[in-house]
Amino acid sequence: MSLTRLDCLLANLGYCFRSRTRDFLKTEEVCLEGRRLLDPSLRVDRDNITVAGEKLDPPALYILLHKPLGYICSHKEHGSLVYDLIPPRWTGRKPQITSVGRLDKDTTGLLLLSDDGALVHRLTNPKHHVPRVYRAVLEKPLAGNEAAMFASGTLMLPEDRKPLQPAEMETLGPREARLTLREGRYHQVRRMFEAMNNAVTELHRESFGPLALAGVAPGTWRLLGATEVTELAASC
Repeated sequence: MSLTRLDCLLANLGYCFRSRTRDFLKTEEVCLEGRRLLDPSLRVDRDNITVAGEKLDPPALYILLHKPLGYICSHKEHGSLVYDLIPPRWTGRKPQITSVGRLDKDTTGLLLLSDDGALVHRLTNPKHHVPRVYRAVLEKPLAGNEAAMFASGTLMLPEDRKPLQPAEMETLGPREARLTLREGRYHQVRRMFEAMNNAVTELHRESFGPLALAGVAPGTWRLLGATEVTELAASC
């Protein structure tokens, strides 16, 4: 059995600053198998700790968030941040929660957040080619040659040193398309259509690897289950 100091455990999970643990224990019901705890230095088994009657948050978080329009994937920028949409204590966890890649302010849809640094690195590493599916609404009608160009593996974007990997495109309407990408370059979908003399007016990420947004409303989130985490790890 692995035992951890209570003040370290609560601080690393974001419940309080380590220096304020004694005050936290006085105001919140932190219990070990029903027994109230007041000593920050006590070494405890995390599996048997409750806060206000609830089990401790998991040691690692895997969050599927439906990012709304206008939110920024940043911890420090001014404005509405995606981290404002999750419980405040989670933003104080160590290691810090971060997004798996980014969606720009004007893009909506599926965003993964996690404090599992190893998995975040694997999912964002270009060599693993995790598929991402986007739905784009365009300023002008499709010309008809976009799907072939995107699939060719020869399309070069300005300022990039190598061509894009092949991407799949499905036409959904005169000005609407679904794209499946296996890399995540900066503003990639928008730049792809700019290269075809068009512009994206709406962009939404529908899925990431094996995960989809079904049942998650804009601005809300859910934690991934153990099976989903396993499937996500297997995708990269």
